[in-house]
Amino acid sequence: MPAFEKHVFVCTNSRPEGHPRGSCAEKGSEAIRERLKTLVAEHGLKGRVRINGAGCLDQCEHGISIVVYPDSTWYGFMTVADVDEFFESHLRDGKPLARRSLAPECINTKTCLHRK
Repeated sequence: MPAFEKHVFVCTNSRPEGHPRGSCAEKGSEAIRERLKTLVAEHGLKGRVRINGAGCLDQCEHGISIVVYPDSTWYGFMTVADVDEFFESHLRDGKPLARRSLAPECINTKTCLHRK
């Protein structure tokens, strides 16, 4: 099988209620993953675009977090309401969804203004 054109990881990590970092699962990430899988199938992209659930992507302050490879494009604060637009823009048309993209200075840095 050829390599995927896009490989999407949706954080579905779950933490105990009240954890200071929260979790993407409690914010509804599983519904996002399922909707993306449906859209991939409906648009005939199965085998070209892969949607996976992921453990913690260590971007909890940006949850719900998603990363798209090989682009290395990170997304944060995703909601179910964003999924169709994200799919159409990035996964179908190849244009990252700017309003949910995370700035490079927010990825794995202590200087991110969202980090608590």
